[in-house]
Amino acid sequence: MEPRRVAITGIGVISPCGLGTEAFWNGLLSPAPEGLRHVHDFDPQPFFDNPKDARRSDRFTQFALAAAAEALAMAGEIPGDPARHGVWIGTGIGGLNTLEEQVLVQDHKGARRVSPFLVPMLMANAASAAVSMRYGWQGPCETTCTACAAGTHAIGNAFNLIRHGRCDAVITGSSEAAMTPTGIAGFTNMTAMSNECLSRPFDRDRDGFVLAEGAGVLVLEEWESAKARGAHILAELMGAASNADAHHITAPSPGGVGAIACMRMAIDDAGLTPADIAHVNAHGTSTPLNDAAEAAAIETVFGPAGPPVTSIKGVTGHSLGAAGALEAVSIVLAMQKGLLPPTAGFQNRDPKMAPIDIVTGDPRPWAPGPTLSNSFGFGGHNGCIVIGPAD
Repeated sequence: MEPRRVAITGIGVISPCGLGTEAFWNGLLSPAPEGLRHVHDFDPQPFFDNPKDARRSDRFTQFALAAAAEALAMAGEIPGDPARHGVWIGTGIGGLNTLEEQVLVQDHKGARRVSPFLVPMLMANAASAAVSMRYGWQGPCETTCTACAAGTHAIGNAFNLIRHGRCDAVITGSSEAAMTPTGIAGFTNMTAMSNECLSRPFDRDRDGFVLAEGAGVLVLEEWESAKARGAHILAELMGAASNADAHHITAPSPGGVGAIACMRMAIDDAGLTPADIAHVNAHGTSTPLNDAAEAAAIETVFGPAGPPVTSIKGVTGHSLGAAGALEAVSIVLAMQKGLLPPTAGFQNRDPKMAPIDIVTGDPRPWAPGPTLSNSFGFGGHNGCIVIGPAD
């Protein structure tokens, strides 16, 4: 079978800078919020049939259902066999809120008071399962759990389900809600988080990421089927790649060797060359080692006159497993708006870092073209996807 083209027909988002795609986009063009990047004013009730069901879902599942609802409303009704409609939602950690709450219940009130919903609420696949059940999509229902690369990996896996003929449509993306007291303490004590609580991707003075939460969801469809039903195609998912550094549990491989290989594989998978890439959405976490390694990898792949580079984490913070999906949504919006959002927090170029073309200050007008999106996770997980404009 010839590989099939994959259309993006719906997007949805829950983020610290906005609930819903338009609010999210406006947030990306606004000054960065202060402090940790919590999602505020989120009400899960509209996405459940009754309040009891909402209480029996962890926050990361609630986010996923809300983002999926927006994405499917945008995509419109998708006909066909439910057994050929799949769900693939990633997460880095899963139901940490539930786990932490119930550990305290066990400690303070005893084992008999622990919720019988503990396991189905905390399990990493809960979001995928909830979306599948909500919409009756009976095809593959799976979860990718590869730390901060989970969202990009999930989208790449969903892409391949359609491209290779197993599915005709897939709801995909990722969700994370791990900002519990213990989660924050763990990241703080491993010195991964910024001491000043400032996200400054690629900046000379970067000192760590700012922890965040959120969810991004995309509806993918086989291209010809989407056209036949009159869907509004937002963008095309063109290629995906995944590999491992096999180097260190948290640090990137020296010189970004794994990232270089992954970027090249994704571009090749899309049937393109580096010269065809019009924009790079960087992982850009604001940590000293990761930003330097990624900048070096980008320069190696694209040369000294490479495409413009952005990191939205200056605004969104780092939402761990949700990051890649939030960034995929931002790419589709950038194509729709004809603008690249600036890298918030960047003020001083690092003289020791490869001189990549970082979009700073004001949004940059662009002629939308193929965009490479990078995600790199603890454990040495690398993921890249290529998204192109619909035309």
